[in-house]
Amino acid sequence: MKLTVLGGGGFRVPLVYRALGDTSPISEVVLHDVAPERLAAIRAVLEQIGTGPPVRATTDLDDALSGARFVFSAIRVDGLAGRTVDERVALSCGVLGQETTGPGGIAYGLRTVPVAVHVAERVAAVAPDAWVINFTNPAGMITEAMQRVLGERVVGICDSPIGLVNRAARALGLPEGERVVDYVGLNHLGWLRGLRVDGVDRLPDLLADDAGLASIEEVRLVGADWVRAIGALPNEYLYYFYRAARRWPPSVGRRARAGSTCSPSRSGSTPTRRPTRQAPWSSGRGCAPSATPATWPRAGRPAARASGRPRTSRAVATSRWPSS
Repeated sequence: MKLTVLGGGGFRVPLVYRALGDTSPISEVVLHDVAPERLAAIRAVLEQIGTGPPVRATTDLDDALSGARFVFSAIRVDGLAGRTVDERVALSCGVLGQETTGPGGIAYGLRTVPVAVHVAERVAAVAPDAWVINFTNPAGMITEAMQRVLGERVVGICDSPIGLVNRAARALGLPEGERVVDYVGLNHLGWLRGLRVDGVDRLPDLLADDAGLASIEEVRLVGADWVRAIGALPNEYLYYFYRAARRWPPSVGRRARAGSTCSPSRSGSTPTRRPTRQAPWSSGRGCAPSATPATWPRAGRPAARASGRPRTSRAVATSRWPSS
């Protein structure tokens, strides 16, 4: 049974591989990435683990997908350079640019959906019986796009909601066992409204417990009074909206988080990326980072559209798909 990992150069891949162990029915793990140097590094790490199925690495998408029974997709189109643009353009327009929700998430999705659809089309062509497990953000948007090609054989997952549920359960001292969870919203834009055990909702008990609430990261971010006011535990990403004024000064006072991991250009205005020999299939699909600002009105420049003068930008067609 073949498992293909898209974004196989990502630093979380060893965790996935270790989880397989020696008892997994997986007979082969194929890592795919558009960055050969990252693939080589991760493959070397997996070989040192010493247990688990054989590993192969490739930069050829069809080769990676052909005959796969399961495809795990965790990619980041345009890498941290694209994320930097998403966050900084939003900041220039007066809003926070969180990468998976709000304007940053929309821009990220606009670049990623065409790539995800292409992946789904190749799965349909060379691995029609495969199940796709999508971990690529914005998870809801990307999963829906892939389902339009592959139907129910695409499952979107995210550890953020279940992480919130587990923290709430620990705060309540609940034992492991069956729980009925009422979580509404998207993966990074949702609220835990109920946590039932044996038919009894235990969330009200937690909302009344100062110490219990204080032990939960999401509550510390937005404040216990706010959580009690809404009667639900918010996902951690809602901090960027509930406490935007608090988050704003650190965001504008230093480079955006993604930008701090990219080397600035000589002008100090845009990040640079290490050139890579990446698969050409993504060229021309989606929106290059340099074109992203043109999709949003610039702050303080409403007259450009009203006067009928088109805004233009020079889009750079790139081959891009660094792993997350």
